[in-house]
Amino acid sequence: MSFVNYQIESIFNISFEEFFHLIDSNREYIKKGFPRTVKRCETKKSATELYSEWTFEEKEKRHFCFFIRETNTGSLIGLVNIKSINANIQKCEIGYFISQEFSGKGIISKVVSKTLSFCFDTLDMNKVFICVSDKNIGSQKVALKNGFVQEGVLRQEYKVINGTLEDIVYFGLLREEYFKS
Repeated sequence: MSFVNYQIESIFNISFEEFFHLIDSNREYIKKGFPRTVKRCETKKSATELYSEWTFEEKEKRHFCFFIRETNTGSLIGLVNIKSINANIQKCEIGYFISQEFSGKGIISKVVSKTLSFCFDTLDMNKVFICVSDKNIGSQKVALKNGFVQEGVLRQEYKVINGTLEDIVYFGLLREEYFKS
């Protein structure tokens, strides 16, 4: 999958070094939204375990990770995870981040759009959901721009890296809504 100046790649097409650099160089910026990923990538050794786990889970079709490569530099600048896959009721969650310097340029919205196509067409999901901090207005805009409906707010649902509990805004997109738009 690609669009002008950006390529979307699976975990099988990136090196561990690229993976670690993406997380490490964005550590401060993403630690609130991706605390477990940041914590599991504190060292190269621990990051190797996460990278191996995600690779294995993708082979098993239990988790997918799409990385965003900026084609001019060849650098990874973000990722979209497909996780919490429930084949029984055909739903999954997506989470995403993009490096701060590329934030606000519409890139992640386009990648989420392409990821939705994969979720509904390839994985045959009935529902895709996104959970974001009530303080993360940018990610909420990405969800809304891609046709998601705010279904509610889960109070004190998410523990950030400093241990604080935050409210989560829950967005959902049904298959029928996706194909109508």
